[in-house]
Amino acid sequence: MTDDDIDTPVSESQVEEGENELPVIQLYGLVEELSYGNSALKTETEMFEKYYNKVESRDQRPLRISDMKMMEAEFARLRIKRRSKSRIGMDHVKSLSVDQKCELVQKELEDTKDEIRHLRANAERDLQYHEAVIEEADVRCTEVQKAMHEFKKDILKTISKKKGSILATQKMMEYIDDMNRQRDNIKDKLRLKNVSLKIQRKKMLLQLRQKEEVSEALHDVDFQQLKIENAQFLEAIEARNQELIHLKLASGTTLQVLHAYKTRLQRAMEMSINLEKEISLRNELLEKIERETLQVEEDRAKAEALNKKLRKQLARFRVPPVLLYVREKMLSGDLEKTIRMWERKVEIAEMSLKGYRKAWNKMKTTNEQLLAIYPSGK
Repeated sequence: MTDDDIDTPVSESQVEEGENELPVIQLYGLVEELSYGNSALKTETEMFEKYYNKVESRDQRPLRISDMKMMEAEFARLRIKRRSKSRIGMDHVKSLSVDQKCELVQKELEDTKDEIRHLRANAERDLQYHEAVIEEADVRCTEVQKAMHEFKKDILKTISKKKGSILATQKMMEYIDDMNRQRDNIKDKLRLKNVSLKIQRKKMLLQLRQKEEVSEALHDVDFQQLKIENAQFLEAIEARNQELIHLKLASGTTLQVLHAYKTRLQRAMEMSINLEKEISLRNELLEKIERETLQVEEDRAKAEALNKKLRKQLARFRVPPVLLYVREKMLSGDLEKTIRMWERKVEIAEMSLKGYRKAWNKMKTTNEQLLAIYPSGK
């Protein structure tokens, strides 16, 4: 706490005395100011308690050489600052100076950033693990579906066609042997891959141990330099991550635009196919209309030729005189009467012929009967 923080609290007697002198609005403002100061002091107290708990937990765990060096440097720096500040007065011994508060806040900020960085790294690692698990599950699902399809195609169809036959049993045994052989090959590959990964892990652990030994041998200045470089690299990584996020967003929008253009292209292709079909139908209809037009032209030419011929015949036609027409009409009437008279005569002759035929047939049958009754008279 600073000197201003010590002077800000107001005693209860002063507040009671001021209640009779100050108006209500100023009292409300005073209460708000005091509550704001109390909230700030509460936040500072919580932050100091958190830092104190961290320091206690750090003291309880075994320290490495680098941590011991860092703690010694920090304690030496704080001791120098305390000696310089102790000369100011004894009333400020119990409170922290502004530089100390700023240093504590900076440490808390760095710790918070480290926690956020660790949380982000853990979250990314968990995300990568879950993505790998999902990818492995997808691959396994596709392999199972493929195996099911091959089993249905190769085995079930044969078994359903030839139930109880030796061929179906042989097919089943061959399929099981092939699957076991494939699993053995996969197991050998995974075993070799596991051995290579173990070797790589041993190499990386050895490199990490060497780096830790080298980092323990580093001095304070080198550690600060590495810290600065690490912060720069983290800033560069953050910038790259932001750029990657922007690029992913841009690629997402680009994919959406590409999908929209693909949809439009597909619609345009479908419309083009429909238009080509319609154009072909219209061309066929046009050819049909042209053929019909030619046929109609030929029919029209024939009709015109016939019309000209009839017109010529009509032009050459001459009406006979009236007396000739009357004479021909009378002759036609006489001929019709003669025809009717001869038709009547033919009918009468046919009737008499029928009568004669009946009499002849009757006489013929009578003669045959007499010949049948008296055959010895001959």
